[in-house]
Amino acid sequence: MSNYTDRLGNRLNALLEKNYDAQKGYKKAAENAKHIGLKSFFNKKAQERYDFGYELKTEIKSFGQPADKEGSLTGTAHRAWMDVKAALSGDNDESMLEEAIRGEKAAITEYEEVIDEIGLPLNTKNMLHNQKSHIEQELNTIKRLDDLK
Repeated sequence: MSNYTDRLGNRLNALLEKNYDAQKGYKKAAENAKHIGLKSFFNKKAQERYDFGYELKTEIKSFGQPADKEGSLTGTAHRAWMDVKAALSGDNDESMLEEAIRGEKAAITEYEEVIDEIGLPLNTKNMLHNQKSHIEQELNTIKRLDDLK
């Protein structure tokens, strides 16, 4: 059982890390966005991912696992790329929306992989499913914003 708990803790920590990366990415997108409404939207998304991270951290600790992730090197590199792209792009807001779409699609896939884990406790599965569903809904919002360009 301990082996499963360790594996589950690792899987949840990976999601936690991705949520911190997404939070920082949305903050960076808000800084780079030109349109005030888009800045507000990206700031809202950053807060949402912070909240998801808090839920995940609480769940990880409930399994007696360490939850001390703050983001990945890949996420840091991606945010640097967002800065470069914003500096070179004529339509900064469009590029930020495209990056958000790409990131949300990847997040959905990552959530699905963990949700499909056999023997996942029901409360953990429900929390992950709720977060994934919210990400899917927001992905549709981002796509509609991207269509307005």
